[in-house]
Amino acid sequence: MSYHPRLPLFLGLLLAVSAGVAIPLQGRINGALGTQLNDGLAAALVSFSTGLVLMVVITLVLPRGRAGFRQIIPSVRERRFPPVYLAAGTIGAFFVFSQSLTIGVLGVALFTVAAVMGQTLSGLLADRAGIGPAGKRPLTVMRLIGTALAVAAVVWAVSPRFGATGDLHSWLIPVLLPIMAGFLISFQQAMNGTASVHYGTPIIATLINFIAGASVLLFAWLIKLLIAGPGGALPTEWSYYLGGPLGCVFIGLGAVLVRSLGVLLTGLGMIAGQLVGSLVLDLVFPTPGTVVELATVAGPILTLVAIVLTTLPWPRRALRVR
Repeated sequence: MSYHPRLPLFLGLLLAVSAGVAIPLQGRINGALGTQLNDGLAAALVSFSTGLVLMVVITLVLPRGRAGFRQIIPSVRERRFPPVYLAAGTIGAFFVFSQSLTIGVLGVALFTVAAVMGQTLSGLLADRAGIGPAGKRPLTVMRLIGTALAVAAVVWAVSPRFGATGDLHSWLIPVLLPIMAGFLISFQQAMNGTASVHYGTPIIATLINFIAGASVLLFAWLIKLLIAGPGGALPTEWSYYLGGPLGCVFIGLGAVLVRSLGVLLTGLGMIAGQLVGSLVLDLVFPTPGTVVELATVAGPILTLVAIVLTTLPWPRRALRVR
């Protein structure tokens, strides 16, 4: 069974941007839940658990989900893809963990820049190596320029918030964690996309992501529970539990889009969506200390320009990379 969706470039980029919008919204929800529980790790576990429950329901209800589920064992037994791809969800768990561990020190702005730098670099490498289902993509001058411009756009967009970051020595070491987490995200998307081809649907790749991520977070939370005890009680308001379903959206769409766009373009599209979503949240539902300036508005626009540059076919000759 094979899963071969090929989307037009414009539609694929539109979906990538839309999926990226869900990321800051999920971050806002999980952050509020972490404050409510006084436990960022527990909030991440709740988010992954609600996403897992939703994916189990979708898998059982939809015929394509049930058919894909039956392909898990044959795919693993026949080694249609490396078995390590089953652990792709642990990368998402590591990303959430790095958020809870370092955002208090770095601030959201510096964390975002660090993660984007790691993600764009690994997107180039993953496409060059052909890890994703789209196969190898050449390392052209335009892709390099577009990637550099995207990083610069993110730095510019979040620059109004740098004032709260603190001095250099306080964040120089912690910043390595989000760089590593962002670097791994592109490989997670590539692994999910490849696994989706062999399952016949992205539903199962998303399901296994949530199983792996929730398992890692549960183990970490149990250790934390033994050391520090429980946090606060779970809130009764339903909106606190939307983080998991939003995660299903961008993980599932990411698994689909890398087939058509490649890893780098999928990542850049989601980064643009993340900046747009953050801007809308800051305008409509601002939090204390929110700063909206020219850079905040121009950053997402410059990111979209970077995406356009990355898709241009000129120059045709790829750089030779040894």
